[in-house]
Amino acid sequence: MVSVVLRDLSNQVDAIDSDDFDSRTSDGVFQIDFEGGGTFVLSQQVPVRELWLSAFARAWHFRGVDGAWRERDTGEALETVLGGLFSKRMGRTISFRAPQA
Repeated sequence: MVSVVLRDLSNQVDAIDSDDFDSRTSDGVFQIDFEGGGTFVLSQQVPVRELWLSAFARAWHFRGVDGAWRERDTGEALETVLGGLFSKRMGRTISFRAPQA
């Protein structure tokens, strides 16, 4: 289930028309490295059934809730948080659709 989410997000990131970053998925970790520095890491945490995202020296923890991935403290959707982070980093609006949960 989580690997499907990582694959779906990886495909969405790959569809962004930009040479400003490189991404890779390996062993339950989806990593985006930006030109000029900066890394976003989304990793599956199997024991607690969560996805953890780190970016800009901050961390978010997402749980599958009613078919969506929601941040456990704020309730924000994964695609909203990720879109905001990409938009901030790239200086233009980037949107993601909800990954399959």
